[in-house]
Amino acid sequence: MAKAKTDDTAADGTAVDGTADAAQPDGSTLGYEQARDELIEVVRSLEAGGTTLEESLALWERGEELAKVCRRWLDGARARLDAALAEEEAAE
Repeated sequence: MAKAKTDDTAADGTAVDGTADAAQPDGSTLGYEQARDELIEVVRSLEAGGTTLEESLALWERGEELAKVCRRWLDGARARLDAALAEEEAAE
């Protein structure tokens, strides 16, 4: 599902805070929760076994991509919090 452009996103898809939107290989964007939930399912599938080596490798690769998506969202959130805290301290 594609993420709608908001005031927090530039025309090129880059977030105003400098972080890039996390994207699936097909070019659509994922929110943090969607990426996290899909990552959980990938891990469950890998832990359950019963897949071929090729399927397992594809799942692992997808899991790596989803983990990167989650990390970018978390890093962006941390940067926004740090900036808000710094702004608050400067105002005091």
